[in-house]
Amino acid sequence: MIEAINLNKNFGKLRVLNNVSFSSANGECIALIGPNGCGKTTLIKCLLGMVVPDSGTLKFKNENIANGWQYRSQIGYMPQIGRYPENMKIGQVMEMLADIRASVHQVDEDLINAFALKKLYHKRMGNLSGGTMQKVSASIAFMFNPEALILDEPTAGLDPVAAEILKEKILTEKAKGKLFLITSHILSELDDIVSHIVYMQDGSIIFYKPINELKNEVGETKLTKAIAHFMNNTTT
Repeated sequence: MIEAINLNKNFGKLRVLNNVSFSSANGECIALIGPNGCGKTTLIKCLLGMVVPDSGTLKFKNENIANGWQYRSQIGYMPQIGRYPENMKIGQVMEMLADIRASVHQVDEDLINAFALKKLYHKRMGNLSGGTMQKVSASIAFMFNPEALILDEPTAGLDPVAAEILKEKILTEKAKGKLFLITSHILSELDDIVSHIVYMQDGSIIFYKPINELKNEVGETKLTKAIAHFMNNTTT
């Protein structure tokens, strides 16, 4: 569904993406991981059309997305830190987005209901806790039934119950054939939901593997230990 072919991006003399290539398909849940500054955020911004690569090709559903924008309506995005008008209430934000996306007749309110957000619709965005802001961002990402979802540190700031609700929602939508691309520094949160791992370092993809293949190769059952084992063997 999403395919990157030889993506390169420089900011001045700094190479942040170096011939990045990968492909993904319906029903996959891909963990995009790596150390800070490895290029994850830039890659996500390229996928969302927020950053233009210097060279290379990005495709969504086999269509080149260069100079296009319509494809974005089919991607749900949950940022690591949501930015919303501080004076607007939660309910007003939801209503505004529903008006903007009026062409979507079937709105998904599963997370809105599971997080009991309607009881908080009177609260202003500028007064929300970090956890509640994450709940709002997660609800918006799923709200318009996108075919693909990009979730940036989705469980950061969520309490254990809310994190479990979100993970169950990811699994439910993945079973429907939706594609997920998830970044997280908390690898234990990904063990039960991801199908593939993209590991980036210094702007390059070091490996891209199904999670079960990675675990079998290194003889580990936990994602954190499997990646540590793989990287230790690679650098020694």
